Amino acid sequence: MRLSRNSEPDRTRVVVVTADPEFERAVRSTFGASSAIALDLAAGRIADIADTVTLQETTVVVVDLDPANADDMAGLSRLMTRAASWPPVIAVTPSFNADVARTLMQMRVADFLVKPVKAIDLVRACARVAQGAPGVEKPKEAQIHTFLPAVGGAGVTTLAVQTAMILLNSAGPRAKTSTCLVDLDFQHGAVADYLDLEPRLNLAEIEPRPDRLDRQLLEVMLSYHASGLAVVAAPNRPAEMRSFDPDVVTRLLDLVSSHFDNVVFDMPRTWFSWTDSVLLGSNKLFIVSETTVPALRHAKQLVAAIKERLGDGPHPQVIVNRFQAKMFAAGLRLADLRQVLGEAFAGVIPNDYPLVREAIDRGVPLDEVKPGNKITAELKKMVLAGTEAKAPEGKAPLLQKLKLSAAR
Repeated sequence: MRLSRNSEPDRTRVVVVTADPEFERAVRSTFGASSAIALDLAAGRIADIADTVTLQETTVVVVDLDPANADDMAGLSRLMTRAASWPPVIAVTPSFNADVARTLMQMRVADFLVKPVKAIDLVRACARVAQGAPGVEKPKEAQIHTFLPAVGGAGVTTLAVQTAMILLNSAGPRAKTSTCLVDLDFQHGAVADYLDLEPRLNLAEIEPRPDRLDRQLLEVMLSYHASGLAVVAAPNRPAEMRSFDPDVVTRLLDLVSSHFDNVVFDMPRTWFSWTDSVLLGSNKLFIVSETTVPALRHAKQLVAAIKERLGDGPHPQVIVNRFQAKMFAAGLRLADLRQVLGEAFAGVIPNDYPLVREAIDRGVPLDEVKPGNKITAELKKMVLAGTEAKAPEGKAPLLQKLKLSAAR
């Protein structure tokens, strides 16, 4: 049953489905006073009216449902099938549940809010998902490259820094693509030290009010290398093990991913509540290993764990770092690496410690120390291979996934 309907075609149309009188009043108060928004309010459970909700000329659909009710979830699924790629759907639930969030993400729900919902949060969510409206230029989806260590000291930060430099200059010598390198190791991160930069990210400052985090505040917390590379890094806290609110971290990554062409994540070994979202949104996921038997075992186990945990998400590829090919010496050969890692084997990075050490000490990319070096050449093959690759089919863009995970 329709309670409110405005048929003016030039206004933003928000359809809200709810059987909760209190939420209905809040929605009316939020949208009713705006002359720019046409509110179409449908009273009832999504289980009962999923097949009759008006989608034509609709900008956003907000569905208030109980995820513990199988009929409601089935109704939402039918609505998502009808909506296809448009309009976007925002789910509102009474509580947060990681399994429900994963299900909603698989349904390709655009955003996920938890009651009680503040008016400003609902408005911002609608505004964000409405950016992809027909006739509105959609923001370019960032290409995400993620580096995950199989063991400590494998050289993840070096490869992440070099990958960011490769992507920054991938458009040619006279043009640079907007690229951001994000150090997600908030306890032992070394990206800022490797590039001789001052880390400016202060998560403690934004943790009490994560909704304050916008483009302007992000710009304050960015560090810039002389090359033009943007860096997000927090001051090192080796003696302080903190577990930040996932909402803070995911909002940060959401914002970064929406404002850069390329994003490179330097991941910690520890698995956090936001790790799944980062890995799921990656276009390329690299696990970095040393050329030792224990490291390769860890890498193989990590590949299996990620596939089991993320299902049909991105396929992790293993880079074996500091590889030395010796024809007549004992040690692991290239054939051994292929045999152990199978289809997950991405390739090897040659060992040139003096070059890497000089680049780190000077805070510059490897190519500035030695142009055309073999490390950059081999890494470039892996990074730029299939650069047009999109996120796995059936997966929402990282921007949306992080929002789903952030709602708590």
